[in-house]
Order: sequence, then structure tokens, then C-alpha cells
Amino acid sequence: MSEKSKETEEEFSFICPSCKQGKIFIKKTVYELPDKDQMLIIKFECNHCNFTNNDIIPLTTNMEPGIKLLKIENEEDLKSKIYRSPIAKLEIPELELMVEPGPSANFYYTNVEGILDRFESAVLIYFDNLQTNDPEKNEIQELLDNIAKAKKGELPVTLKLTDEGGGSYIIPQNESKYEFIRSKSVNSNDI
Repeated sequence: MSEKSKETEEEFSFICPSCKQGKIFIKKTVYELPDKDQMLIIKFECNHCNFTNNDIIPLTTNMEPGIKLLKIENEEDLKSKIYRSPIAKLEIPELELMVEPGPSANFYYTNVEGILDRFESAVLIYFDNLQTNDPEKNEIQELLDNIAKAKKGELPVTLKLTDEGGGSYIIPQNESKYEFIRSKSVNSNDI
């Protein structure tokens, strides 16, 4: 962590809501990324039951509501940064993969490869819980194969972030593959 980040650390504590015996320590750090974006990193940790939770909130972001589209066509595109706010819907239409906003949704900051890793993990859990002779296994295996191709930049896909409140953003490796559609009220079926 940079010296600037260390200077901004603050710690707070309260009784753990999980075990009711330990203290939750909250560590808050403002972290400056190499590209000058700033992130607020918040870590919650109980000293008794080891409950932990992390949250990352960008401090430099586009707060305009709309649809952000990114074409992923090669390995370089996989390095594009993605910040998804808890109220944003994230989709990869070609693979029929989607993350809906919800009450327990978290902020997350990753790249396209990280998004594909998250989808792959979720699909693998589903796949592993299917019976051996389940006819859906072949279809799910095909989806896993397509995710693997997309992770190598061998299968062109589109990443779509729909955020009615703003706050989500994409920093593309190649600006020509990015499109932002402004909207006062975004309907997820617009595209």
C-alpha cells in the first residue's frame, strides 16, 4: 500500500452482529490506483468469530445513469476495468449470463477476466450439483467451454452494464470498443 494510502487509514469498532461476543473492527483506507483512480476500501473483521467482509467504493466515477457496453474480442480487452455498483445489472448476452441487483449486492471492482471468473465459478457450482445423467449437463458443459473461450479472447462477447442510478463504470483498454448510452430512466430491454 502506498504511503498516501497509509496516511488516510482510520479504524472503528463495534460489537459483532454475527457472534455478539467479539468486536468488529472497521478499517477504512483511501487507495490511489496507478491510473489515478481513487478507491475507498473498507474491511470489517471480528476478533472473535473471524467474520470478515470487504467493500470497495470508487471515489472517482461516472455518476450518470445509462447503459455501458464493451465489446470483448481479444485478450487485451479482458484487461478492461469494470466497476459494478450494487444497483447495476451486469450481462453477457451472448452467453446468457446475468447478475441482477439485489439487497445483498456488493460493489465490486475487477476486470473483464475477473467477471468471467465469477460467472465460471457460479456455473461450476450449478454443474457440480447436477445428477450425472441430467440432460442439462451437456448444455452447461457447453456454456463452461464458451466461458473458457471468452476468457482466452477467442469468443467475441459483449459486456453490458445497466445502471439506473449511475456509479458503475468501464475503463476500456480500447476506447473504440466502448459505448455509453445516457438515459434518465434505463429499461434493461433497450438493447
